Amino acid sequence: MHASSRILLVDDTPENLDVLSAILEDLQCQLMVATTGERAIELAQKQHPDLILLDVMMPGMNGFEVCNFLKADPATSRIPIIFVTARTDDISIGFSVGGYDYISKPINADEVRARVRHQLERKTLLNELQTLNKELEQKVRERTADLTIANRQLREEINERRYMQDRLSYLATHDFVTRLHNRNSLEAHVCSLLAQIQLANISASFLLIDIDRFRVINESCGCIAGDELLRQFSDSISGTLARDDFFARIGSDKFAIATQCSAIDAGNSLAQLIMQQIQNFKFIWEEREFRLAASIALVPLHRDIVSFDQVMLMADEVLFLAKREGRGLIRSYNEATKRSCDDKENVNWAQRLVDANHNKLFRAYFQLIENFSPNTTSAPKKIRVETLIRLWDPQQQRLIPPIRFIGPAERLHLIPELDKWMINEVLQLLAQHPDLQERIETVSMNLSALSIREPRFVDHIIQLITQYKIPPEMLSFEITETEAITNIDVANEFMQQLHKLGCFFSLDDFGSGFASYAYLHQLSFDTIKIDGIFVRDMDRDSNHYAMVKAIVEMAHSLKKEVVAEFVETEAVAELLKKLNVKWGQGFLYHQPEPLTYTALLAHLP
Repeated sequence: MHASSRILLVDDTPENLDVLSAILEDLQCQLMVATTGERAIELAQKQHPDLILLDVMMPGMNGFEVCNFLKADPATSRIPIIFVTARTDDISIGFSVGGYDYISKPINADEVRARVRHQLERKTLLNELQTLNKELEQKVRERTADLTIANRQLREEINERRYMQDRLSYLATHDFVTRLHNRNSLEAHVCSLLAQIQLANISASFLLIDIDRFRVINESCGCIAGDELLRQFSDSISGTLARDDFFARIGSDKFAIATQCSAIDAGNSLAQLIMQQIQNFKFIWEEREFRLAASIALVPLHRDIVSFDQVMLMADEVLFLAKREGRGLIRSYNEATKRSCDDKENVNWAQRLVDANHNKLFRAYFQLIENFSPNTTSAPKKIRVETLIRLWDPQQQRLIPPIRFIGPAERLHLIPELDKWMINEVLQLLAQHPDLQERIETVSMNLSALSIREPRFVDHIIQLITQYKIPPEMLSFEITETEAITNIDVANEFMQQLHKLGCFFSLDDFGSGFASYAYLHQLSFDTIKIDGIFVRDMDRDSNHYAMVKAIVEMAHSLKKEVVAEFVETEAVAELLKKLNVKWGQGFLYHQPEPLTYTALLAHLP
């Protein structure tokens, strides 16, 4: 390994050089010798040896002076030096001037070989590491070039040229549509801010902004219009912020701002300023003018808050309460919790969800799916149902709706456990009452993207179906549009395994994301469920009616069944029937109720 290594021996005594040369002969290295410090420097600068064995006591320049000279020269500063000395006092001095090791006199052959081998192996490893680093840098540059090309294809507006390595870092921390910071970058900044709050008495606030009706603009005018709206909106809000304010886009229509405040109410003043900017903002696309509304959650940051997840859970809770009261509102965490009669619900979702699972506080509910088509056969009419999860609060003695805890459960990666619980509850009920299997056509269950991506989750479902001996064709799994498309390969693999078994799949909340014909051709869904935001008021909103009509026509062209969600009035039901929608689901037909044998039996024909 050391055959090509070069070692410079420096000593003013030829006998010592002969001894060292004889000892190192077994290492088969190329040896060079110098009897003065000046000659040693000359050889080091010309030959660049891999190692120098340097005597301390020499006439003229001593070993320490030679070492200082070599370390000051960038060309020789990285050459390892082993001092050879008979004085123990020289050892600490040698290390202080840059020596790597030392050899004691009188010279011990085994010690010399061991220390030389160690330094040569260390030098070899360093050289290999430098080579690997260069190869890695080359791969990073190649990957950056690929990402830059792909980014330009997706976004013609982003055509500014950057150095490739800067682009990679930029893409990792910024949203490519708005050029704002992304969620990962926001999390790092907020964690740093929380750490500063723990160490110093500073004031800071976190603002979460949710744009209302963004999806309507995005779907009615197209994704290009939606992207342009987001860019104009972010530019408009950026103009109201101070240089140190941290502005990020963290979702399709959600933005966040972290700001350090000199006054306690500065966060509220900023929220008011942003809300005024939003009210004055207008978006024009193809001669059509749109105005935005937004809800803003304000969370004052203090020492009791110790994590980014805690901040987001608090902000989500405030946003939920603000939206429940109406659009275009600003609510702070303190104000929102005072308004809410269940203050204790608003914190520590992690502990609450873990305890709920342990104490069996989750409840299975169901809602009927109404068949609009008359039964023209003599066979008994079967029913379809969708299962819904609820959380029982023993302190308040009431149910908590899923909109309150599903978001925290997903953020805390607890949602797969909830999905497993629901699947087990349904299959166990069907196994205990075999007569239900003859009179229920399908039972639909929602699956989270986190569950689909979890290793062996599909094996768990198959094992339960086999264990309870349930006909797979009774089961339909609902996946939301955005979850399926952002993880299309994973979703496809998951669906194919259960499709082979006989299960069905429904694309839930269709219209809320960025689906296209191409995606629908790739994903083997059996049913499309139209997002209720378009269905609920389609009799009063012409844009929503046009959206539902387009989705239905597309689904029929692909020979997919259609289910309309949030059917709450007869007027909406009649419009859906005229569009040849076969299935409807909503409060008009059935209020969700506990999933029990008795309850199901009451609805069976």
